[in-house]
Amino acid sequence: MEKGKITKITLEQRKTTFREVSQGFSEQDALKEAQRCLQCPKAPCIAGCPAGIDIRTFIGKMREKDYSGAIKTIKENNSLPGVCGRVCPQEEQCQQACVLNKTGNPIQIGYLERFSADRELEKSGPVVSDRSVSADKKFKAKAAVIGSGPAGLTCAADLCKSGFEVHLFEALHKEGGVLVYGIPEFRLPKNIVAKEVEYIKSLGVQVHTDSVVGRTQTIDELRKKGFKAFFIGVGAGLPMFLNIPGENLNGVYSANEFLTRVNLMKGYRFPEYDTPVAIGDKVAIIGAGNVSFDCTRCALRLGAKDVYLVYRRSEQEMPARNEEIDNAREEGIQFNLLTSPLEIISDGKGNVSGLKCVKNELGEPDASGRRRPVAVKGSEFVLDVDTVIVAVGTRANPLLTSTMKGLEVSPRGYIKVNDCFQSSVSDIFAGGDIVSGSATVISAICQARKAAKCMIDFLNGEKSDN
Repeated sequence: MEKGKITKITLEQRKTTFREVSQGFSEQDALKEAQRCLQCPKAPCIAGCPAGIDIRTFIGKMREKDYSGAIKTIKENNSLPGVCGRVCPQEEQCQQACVLNKTGNPIQIGYLERFSADRELEKSGPVVSDRSVSADKKFKAKAAVIGSGPAGLTCAADLCKSGFEVHLFEALHKEGGVLVYGIPEFRLPKNIVAKEVEYIKSLGVQVHTDSVVGRTQTIDELRKKGFKAFFIGVGAGLPMFLNIPGENLNGVYSANEFLTRVNLMKGYRFPEYDTPVAIGDKVAIIGAGNVSFDCTRCALRLGAKDVYLVYRRSEQEMPARNEEIDNAREEGIQFNLLTSPLEIISDGKGNVSGLKCVKNELGEPDASGRRRPVAVKGSEFVLDVDTVIVAVGTRANPLLTSTMKGLEVSPRGYIKVNDCFQSSVSDIFAGGDIVSGSATVISAICQARKAAKCMIDFLNGEKSDN
């Protein structure tokens, strides 16, 4: 049966604008794709979804053109379908489990989820799920969710649907966490994030921006205001560096700073927004995850003439999604593989003038299971660049956790939790990157949903002050 076709904007548009690259399915192609689904009785795709979405049912409803039923089915388990339909690695999860993956043509579940979410927003606005508040509201206790990324938004939604008074605290001036500051417009349009945040607000979640819990107010102060349970979903946003000479030169960015300037501060729309991003003609991005590729493709769109991806292993070991690797290659990003940076070279005036590198060959697998890069003696060379972006990962920010008495964290600063995502402090739960380290959006959602279920049990055992 014929597959649904995905369209993209032109290559010229991709190099000069921040418009979303993939245009997704038309209704006709979405229906073609849905019709390919075998509606398997055991539906292995459901087990492959970390959020547990009933994929068979939602696709079945799409086949019948019951689009409202399809999106309601998705939202029973995922409050961010427009986001997940775009950025989740379905090829490693639900689509990998799809029976048709044996033929090399699994159902494009992510794009069907995206179509369902987008059609709802375009046609009728968000469908608000029924809130299961008991008649006497005996379970209405106050809960605080700290951080409005995918974990925080998910936990807040699930708690609110169960009848609790939920307050969501965000340190920045805009809700969405990494969804708004970390992922570029061409991959995840911010109006999609904003609309899905509005859906979560419509459930009754009360949002407080510009609120840095741990500084503007502490957990203890929130307890005095009647909050009975807390969910920490602040992510792991402290950038990591390579600790090589020259990282303090002008023209060196962490991926966090660069993407925040571009995305949240609208640097790509200067001078409409007074937040320019200084970038040269020749840019090197170090790393090969999704964040690294986001940086390369942003640099290209900001006017860089040559953009180099510098990665110490081969393409086979790249952690980024295949779709992002393919898009970058199509757009002209130059891959410097099996290459490790040794030093960022100065022009003598405090600015970047080059990146000294060494070529590698792959040795035995390391703890990650990937083959370890081994430097080739005498293979040093200098890459002619004037801007370097370091995108080699992030770690936990201690700003909040350092203010919480009795909270156990790992040596790397991540919050320790049990199987219910409950911390060493009984009324504090956590999920997402602040627990697991940098991971996927859907992983954060999955952890937040498990935490929310345990928080509901915890809160149901609490006497309400309301």
